[in-house]
Amino acid sequence: MLILSLRSEGDVREETVRDNVRICLPRLMQVGAGARKLLPQMLAALPGATRPLIVTDRMMVQLGVADEIREMLTAAGYEVGLFDAVQPDPTVSSVLAAVEMLEQGGYDCVLGLGGGSSLDAAKAVAVFSRHSRDIQFYRPPCEFNEPSLPLIAIPTTAGTGSEVTHHTVLIDDSTREKISCRGEAFVPQGAIVDYELTLSKPARLTADNALDTLTHAIEAYVSPKRTLFSDRMALDCMRLVGAHIETVRNAPENRAAREGLMLAAMFGGLAFSNASVGLVHGMSRPLGSTFHVPHGMSNAMLLPALVAFSLQSAPDRYADCARAIGLATDADDDAEAGRKLIAGLKEWNSRLSVPTLRSFGIDVDSFRREVGRMVDEAIASGAHRNSPRIADRDEIVALYDGLIAAE
Repeated sequence: MLILSLRSEGDVREETVRDNVRICLPRLMQVGAGARKLLPQMLAALPGATRPLIVTDRMMVQLGVADEIREMLTAAGYEVGLFDAVQPDPTVSSVLAAVEMLEQGGYDCVLGLGGGSSLDAAKAVAVFSRHSRDIQFYRPPCEFNEPSLPLIAIPTTAGTGSEVTHHTVLIDDSTREKISCRGEAFVPQGAIVDYELTLSKPARLTADNALDTLTHAIEAYVSPKRTLFSDRMALDCMRLVGAHIETVRNAPENRAAREGLMLAAMFGGLAFSNASVGLVHGMSRPLGSTFHVPHGMSNAMLLPALVAFSLQSAPDRYADCARAIGLATDADDDAEAGRKLIAGLKEWNSRLSVPTLRSFGIDVDSFRREVGRMVDEAIASGAHRNSPRIADRDEIVALYDGLIAAE
């Protein structure tokens, strides 16, 4: 199939991409300010959804968000349960605890409320309650497409895009490995995307989320599994992040910028869910499970170096990314745009106070003791095969070494 990939307005280039692709996304979506207030109507539109269990974390309870959702549904006549024990980087055991509550309470649908961890946990609850509860069953290359319990995802951060993806990441308690579960079973049937839920988010979380979103878009756009659909989502995501990330840093109350980043997260999720992520994610997941580096932050740490690593394998694609983000212009040729992309990503990390591994507090010797296992996990994920340049084991070791060497 021959398509026209937009480089900029009025400037196109011919490029071959996959033909006859299957697109996965929620059946129902409500997007915009106050969208959460239409949750009862969305729930009523899902067959068999009569007794919802909210899956969230303690912060959503402390902030009153969980109570707002619960009271709204109670007023609409629903009997609502609440599981509020989701932790950052959810484990299989925490998901099984929520499944037990769901079964004992007779709940028949799930509402995921919170950041990426809560949404991933909720998606797993919806699947595990009907199917295998062995995380190894879902290990890639498995793509699990069987129907799950009705699920609505309500993100309160602008980063993961989990509300629209067919991915869920869990930690295996026995090995501490992060495993990415994939397939249509993990796609929510409904999504409420309300940027007002992000207005109070702190600067550190907002920056990490935005850089996570940007990583999704860049990796999807350069992926060998890319499609015309994922390209469109990725480019729009990058434009929105480029336009709004600095505004939110300087004026966190700016509603237009918050809305832009919320839409960017959704577009980024649709992009990578219908293409793939690459080596950045393959290497960042072990960092998170081993050293508890927040996911968006670890992506941001890795992104400049991994773009540099792959740049010559897809110079035109990375140049498109630089132009979409606003780090390069149409006057720059692809080589210059690629250089500006790497320099711009490094500058963003500096301005947004993204730490190095060492300034985050990771001991060099401890890190090097774990490198072999982290490389094994990165390779086992298969994500490295979805990058323009496929890294071998020695190259991944060298990339990790470069990361820990940075002051």
